[in-house]
Amino acid sequence: MDLQLKDKVYIVTGGSKGIGEAISRHIVAEGGKLVIATRSKEATEILAAELRAAGAEVHTVIGDLQELSNCERVIKEAVAEFGRIDGIVNNAGVNDGASLEKGPAAFRASINLNLFHYYDLVHYALPYLKESKGSIVNVSSKVALTGQGQTSGYAAAKGAQLGLTREWAADLLPYSIRVNAILPAEVMTPLYRKWLDSSFDDPAAKEAEIVANIPFEKRMTTADEIAAMSVFLLSPKSGHTTGQFMIVDGGYVHLDRSLT
Repeated sequence: MDLQLKDKVYIVTGGSKGIGEAISRHIVAEGGKLVIATRSKEATEILAAELRAAGAEVHTVIGDLQELSNCERVIKEAVAEFGRIDGIVNNAGVNDGASLEKGPAAFRASINLNLFHYYDLVHYALPYLKESKGSIVNVSSKVALTGQGQTSGYAAAKGAQLGLTREWAADLLPYSIRVNAILPAEVMTPLYRKWLDSSFDDPAAKEAEIVANIPFEKRMTTADEIAAMSVFLLSPKSGHTTGQFMIVDGGYVHLDRSLT
């Protein structure tokens, strides 16, 4: 299927690692022009060099998106480099374990880390998205619906991302800008692997315990499966889909646990 992304310009935050990297790869595979916005300098340079060598047009903006000026800079550089913006994938963030016990300062820092840049980037991009009738994809998490324990800040941020998805979908109807969210559950990324390896005496046993509770095929969702949904939502092929929460998780959230 031709997703009609060719020569269109897409910004992916956190676009050089894990789910973000997979989304970046799928965008350029469909002929899109890519802007990676992240603070991960080394990983971004390696990925960008690889993609450019394969013929892709890639621009990188290195900086911490917790700084408002960096969000504005991403938009300015994207337009200066490519002349337009057709879509944004808000993906950057981390489950930082800011629990009730960690206190108000940790909670506020977690919200800053995981939420504000979603709003800031779209705010600065809005004039260009109006011109292109673009699309926004917010990467949230199943934690927004289920909770997890010991991660109040992350859960609050992810829930707020769903609220923004519905609000923006309503707000931007007059401009034909579509806004949707993806809620991953158990996806093996470098961060997930680091959590397993650093948190448990027997990481393999813990991984097997988690996988056993995933109904469909008893396996984790792949980053490529999240990316495939992301580029579909960006594309005109999903042209009448807006304000939706797409849960790509092998039935983890909604199917009866007796199935496992």
